[in-house]
Amino acid sequence: MGWFSDDSDEATAYDTVVNAPHKAELSHELIAAAASYEAAKAYENHCAENGQPQSHAFAKEVLAGFSGAFVDRIVETKGLDFIDKEKAKHHANQQLSDVSANDDYPDY
Repeated sequence: MGWFSDDSDEATAYDTVVNAPHKAELSHELIAAAASYEAAKAYENHCAENGQPQSHAFAKEVLAGFSGAFVDRIVETKGLDFIDKEKAKHHANQQLSDVSANDDYPDY
């Protein structure tokens, strides 16, 4: 995997969130880490199927969409509130921005 390996903190958070019982006991930081991992996986699959996006900005939009969808799904299934949902989305997008800014991704 290009950004987050299967033994990264994000991967561990992903496993914890996905396998957690259906209760509102998950922190927004944990959900954000899981969302950024899920988004990175989905983005790499998207690129494998469709090729690289036209620009770095578009790639970041795609990643934000993938992470937002994951957060929405987890919030709905685990019973979290709106504030945790928004914090998790913001934190996940920040993690993805930090990682993609440090990546050697060409700006087409």
